[in-house]
Amino acid sequence: MASESSPPYDEHALAGHVPTSSSLSPRRAFERLSRVVQPFVTYSPADPWDADTDSLPKPLADYRRRVRAFALANLGPRSLSADLDPHAAPGDCHPANRELLRTAGREGFLSDLLPRPFGSMSPRLVAHPLFLQQTLKTEELAAVDGGLMLLVCAHDLGVAPVVLSGEMRALRSFVLPAFRSSEAGQPHLFAFAITEPSGGSDVEDGHGARTHRPGVVARRTEGGYLIRGRKCFISGGDLAESVVVFAALEGEGMESWTAFLVQSHAHGYRVTRTEVKMGMRASGTAELELDDVFVPDQAVIGGLRSGWALNRATLNMSRLPVAAMGVGFARAALEEATRFACQFRLAGRPLVSFQEVQLALAEMAAETTAARAMVWRAAARRQARQGEASAAKFHCTDVARRVCETAMDLLGNHAILHDERVEKALRDARLTQIFEGTNEINRLSAIEDEQERLLRAIESNGANPR
Repeated sequence: MASESSPPYDEHALAGHVPTSSSLSPRRAFERLSRVVQPFVTYSPADPWDADTDSLPKPLADYRRRVRAFALANLGPRSLSADLDPHAAPGDCHPANRELLRTAGREGFLSDLLPRPFGSMSPRLVAHPLFLQQTLKTEELAAVDGGLMLLVCAHDLGVAPVVLSGEMRALRSFVLPAFRSSEAGQPHLFAFAITEPSGGSDVEDGHGARTHRPGVVARRTEGGYLIRGRKCFISGGDLAESVVVFAALEGEGMESWTAFLVQSHAHGYRVTRTEVKMGMRASGTAELELDDVFVPDQAVIGGLRSGWALNRATLNMSRLPVAAMGVGFARAALEEATRFACQFRLAGRPLVSFQEVQLALAEMAAETTAARAMVWRAAARRQARQGEASAAKFHCTDVARRVCETAMDLLGNHAILHDERVEKALRDARLTQIFEGTNEINRLSAIEDEQERLLRAIESNGANPR
């Protein structure tokens, strides 16, 4: 409550600030500067989202606006209810979620990893980095809803190893028909299956993989391979028709890992369950059982024993969208906290008029903006760099959790209410610190990228000890 010495509440200014109409406000002060100088210092009350979007090349700015409009129209109305839907049996999908997938397919959001005529990517976007396009899409969807975002975007992760294999035969045989089906309103989803009950981090890190005993094994048979074993925590694995399964060759270790494209209708393939999760509930996380599933030779992706390379390349690519998920969740929490601070009144004043609240909002905005800049910088490269992708993933998802927790603090008792959306953003954000490699594994991956330089530094110091 304000003390007797506190200045009276001014509805035209926040506490600690002069009204924008004052001659001491930068908005008015800058108007007195030379017109030559004004473009460099002009005060602008523009929405930060609009300012960021306007900074992008026009094709990317138009794409960001298009994704945002899609997210608000198609994810927004379902966001809270989808999070509360009863847990679905493997293979079941809420009719509204199924319709969302049909709409996403028809609008090209299930096929925009590749340009036309293979996919739906606009020719105007071909000149711009693919990773940047994907991070823009992921942030916009995540800012509206985490579970529905993953329902749509897990498919991109499944397609990625086929695209990264560079095999035109595989693209024509598997990806192109799936994309055409999705664009026609019949979603054909892919999934990426690396995690095993006995191997989580060990299938994402070379040091652990060196001693890991693979649980999913491919045995040679006439015309192809028989795959046996279990995969777990597979995002979208319950609805996917095509699953890229990574398996070791019989009698060999992780060095023999090979990517096999498995069709969900294959004999011996079964989705045994989907997990009851803390967050991102609208997207299924499946356990898969493969009981001598036959995969023909032509469904080997990238060649025998190329699976480890495809796996690591896919992770380098996918960790940037996961970092963008973190930015989206932080943005959602910031937007909800700002809305609440402007609408809720304390001691007769809007909560935002208290400087402690302003300081918190400023810190949240700065962290979210810095995280986005980190993602955009890494994604703007033509080649995904492991160190940058891993650092962006762990940093931005850690930021997301911090921002969500600050938002929870600002909302107080209201923070636990589902309708306020902040507790949901926190639950969704927490998952991003775990999947696509835990943040600890990603920190080690960032160091792994620096290994040769660090070893040279050690040798140099040994030759010239201090």
